[in-house]
Amino acid sequence: MTEAELKKFPQHVFGHAFTTLKCESPTYLPWLEKRLKGSGVLILTRRIGDLWELHPSFDIVVNCSGLGSRQLAGDSKIFPVRGQVLRVQAPWVKHFIRDGSGLTYIYPGISNVILGGTRQEGDWNLSPDAEISRDIFSRCCALEPSLHGACDIREKVGLRPFRPGLRLQTELLAQDGRRLPVVHHYGHGSGGISVHWGTALEAASLVGECVRALRTPTSKSKL
Repeated sequence: MTEAELKKFPQHVFGHAFTTLKCESPTYLPWLEKRLKGSGVLILTRRIGDLWELHPSFDIVVNCSGLGSRQLAGDSKIFPVRGQVLRVQAPWVKHFIRDGSGLTYIYPGISNVILGGTRQEGDWNLSPDAEISRDIFSRCCALEPSLHGACDIREKVGLRPFRPGLRLQTELLAQDGRRLPVVHHYGHGSGGISVHWGTALEAASLVGECVRALRTPTSKSKL
């Protein structure tokens, strides 16, 4: 950023300005679902406590359960990173602003502006914290003073599914002579939207390998 651009942020001495894309998840996810249904995909909603509950109804399972994988896959490495944000009406805000640490950010969208945020490791609490909300609002107003005029302020809380590394692999479950191929695809943390298309392509490739394996007759050795 130029010196003239940085004058708006007197507490900073360096910065970047660039144009990028923003994904509106409340719109994007229903679009993905509509695309699947249009391709003949049947979507069922049910609660399960064990992946084996899906056998034998399903030949292959793709596990995208995120934090649910602690129970479903016995993965103790995955943990929540709590995020709290504010959704406000401030239609005059047209540019995103993000501080160096990435903890304070202002993201304008189609219908509101997102103010953030927090990174609270191991915190499962889904209830908004009023003190945190005040801190977020104060930090964001320091970056963009016009936000003092924002209205319709709403608190939102979510849990990011973090682990030391994304789990993207095939596991063959075996129990009492039964086999269930599982493609694990979870642990994206806060980068899910950024990398989801690429990791989904890789997961689909792994599913393809499982399909081919199921269609290949198992050779039987003769003594």
